[in-house]
Amino acid sequence: MSNDDVNTIDMKLEVVTIPVSDVDRAKEFYLSLGWRLDVDLAISDDVRNVQMTPPRSRCSIHFGKGLSAMTPGSLDRLYLAVEDIEATRADLISRGVDVSEVEEQPKPPGFPDDAGRSYFAYASFKDPDGNGWLLQEVTTRLPGREWDD
Repeated sequence: MSNDDVNTIDMKLEVVTIPVSDVDRAKEFYLSLGWRLDVDLAISDDVRNVQMTPPRSRCSIHFGKGLSAMTPGSLDRLYLAVEDIEATRADLISRGVDVSEVEEQPKPPGFPDDAGRSYFAYASFKDPDGNGWLLQEVTTRLPGREWDD
């Protein structure tokens, strides 16, 4: 199967499971970020699923009880693409989140200059369990990084 054949199959990343130790604490944290609560479903005393979505994201997270064997806090480098990293960082800080300073990484040789710092400006934060999130400023998508509709 060639790469062109794969491009005809519609697959979208829908949900990422986040391992947490305290479901209610995680729910409150992500609500404090302004994320939408999609579902909070207690199936039994041993199974609970909470699904939340960052503003205007097509991918959600879910966490809960009885969902995964991952160790709470073991995920790292979950990317949130943002158009204005400084404004996003300021918003998160105003919500009580400890966010790192913005760091700009050097561009590799041959990277287009007209993209500014798109893809190379980062800031990070952690949820209460220590799952690590990266804010990545993306203002200009590189050619080939968009799907045809």
